[in-house]
Amino acid sequence: MAEIKYDFLFVGAGLFNATIVSKAVKKGKKCLVIDKRNHIAGNIYTEETHGINVHKYGAHIFHTGEKEIWNFVQEFAEFNNYINSPIANFNGKLYNLPFNMNTFHQIWSDVITPDDAKNRIEAQAKAMKMALNGNEPKNLEEQAISLIGKDIYEILIKGYTQKQWGRKCTELPTSIIKRLPVRFTFDNNYFNDRYQGIPIGGYTKMVEKMFEGAEIRLNTDFFDEKDSLLNLADKVVFTGMIDEFFDYKFGELEYRSLKFESEVLECKNYQGNAVINYTDDKTPFTRIIEHKHFEFGVQPKTIITREYPKTWSRGDEPYYAVNDTKNSELYQKYKALADTQNKVIFGGRLGMYRYFDMDDTIMAALKVADEIL
Repeated sequence: MAEIKYDFLFVGAGLFNATIVSKAVKKGKKCLVIDKRNHIAGNIYTEETHGINVHKYGAHIFHTGEKEIWNFVQEFAEFNNYINSPIANFNGKLYNLPFNMNTFHQIWSDVITPDDAKNRIEAQAKAMKMALNGNEPKNLEEQAISLIGKDIYEILIKGYTQKQWGRKCTELPTSIIKRLPVRFTFDNNYFNDRYQGIPIGGYTKMVEKMFEGAEIRLNTDFFDEKDSLLNLADKVVFTGMIDEFFDYKFGELEYRSLKFESEVLECKNYQGNAVINYTDDKTPFTRIIEHKHFEFGVQPKTIITREYPKTWSRGDEPYYAVNDTKNSELYQKYKALADTQNKVIFGGRLGMYRYFDMDDTIMAALKVADEIL
């Protein structure tokens, strides 16, 4: 058996483990971090190209309502004042997001006041509720229309959601849309959170600072040398796929994956906004990201990325858990098995099989840090 050399082994060099490492190193703990990729920072990795910080795995905008979390990230980066105000493109027409008075006027030109908008939405939602005849919505389509009416659903939700999940909205569970944020003000700020922005210089530099004092091994696949790695440390924090850790003992959990196509363009400004969602079902990608706008760039070139959702299969990068009833029940079997592990703690989106925003990730990681330090 290999000699224990570290207090902690962290499998995965993303934000969850970076948060714990930043606390552990301060306590004098010896930490080893491994990742199968050739870089740190996980899915929030940014890479500088032509002076632009490119979000290699999709747009990441930091936002939180928690002052504790905001103060924590300030230790590692200075943030700019970027406000997320995405645009939707539906068959060549542009709409503001999230749903607000600008959006409602763009959809219904005779809607001018908040009361106009409320009445239009309520009338359309009422039609669906009458059709349901007192029954609960059975699928995402019925749920969405009963919340915001048919027009907003058809233009801004249906096509985008079907592309994102690879299924018709009539086949998706209502749980995906528990509520839909509707604002009766002219406000295009996507998040309600008080604190938001992008780290100046990119996320990779921020995560580098979080990992200071730890040993990092990249291009290292945990499963290639699982037993010997497990024996290197007293405790292991694992942020990979929980089903893979247990060799798919109960079967595969479902994930959604993504494909990114990036290109450098010989122009200063391609689309005028960092994020434009394509909400029709004919366009194969869900959005185009123009990276320079996250940091108000004025470089002579620009870089755009088209984002294509796809079905995950082994070998693909998993991005989103599919939290329907079947997968949630399967995850509970894996979680019960994970709870019997004395040495290994499971964390992050893949280890906990749930969607996390960055502030949720940090909050969950700080909780683990408190428990294990």
